[in-house]
Amino acid sequence: MANEFSDLANELLRRMAADQHARGVRQDGRASPDGEAMLAVDADNTAWLASVFDRHGWPGHTLVGEEAANAAWLLAQHADANPALQQRALELLTAAVDSEDATPRQLAYLTDRCQVNHSLPQTFGTQYTTGPGGELTPYPIENVDQLDERRARAGMEPHAEYDAVMRRTCS
Repeated sequence: MANEFSDLANELLRRMAADQHARGVRQDGRASPDGEAMLAVDADNTAWLASVFDRHGWPGHTLVGEEAANAAWLLAQHADANPALQQRALELLTAAVDSEDATPRQLAYLTDRCQVNHSLPQTFGTQYTTGPGGELTPYPIENVDQLDERRARAGMEPHAEYDAVMRRTCS
């Protein structure tokens, strides 16, 4: 059985590498994405991830290790074309966080991603878009006055620090 989980971990890492390659992620954190490649990789990864969920539930760090569990989270983050699967991932990830098999930070990002994809205000301020003038701006955030408290509970830095990093790496 251990070999099956080792194979699963290796496949998660391989798929994460393909995801990041299609997004053109470089060592300095900047990216030059290939939109067509991203769509193809995301579609393939999303279909495969559904089969992983069917067989194993959330592939948390006790099953596949921290790096591969992070890869599973990244693939779920990028499953935007399949909102039902992304919502299923959110439910599975919530249970994994409750059992300490995934991180609250991962849950915060996927929560925001699902909220934005359903045209709802985000909770943790992790998702950004390009505004009409070409400036990077966060999607709407609920209860902004309590944002840093929510972020701290999820093990995240204050939003001002995150915002500075986003503007430095994404513009």
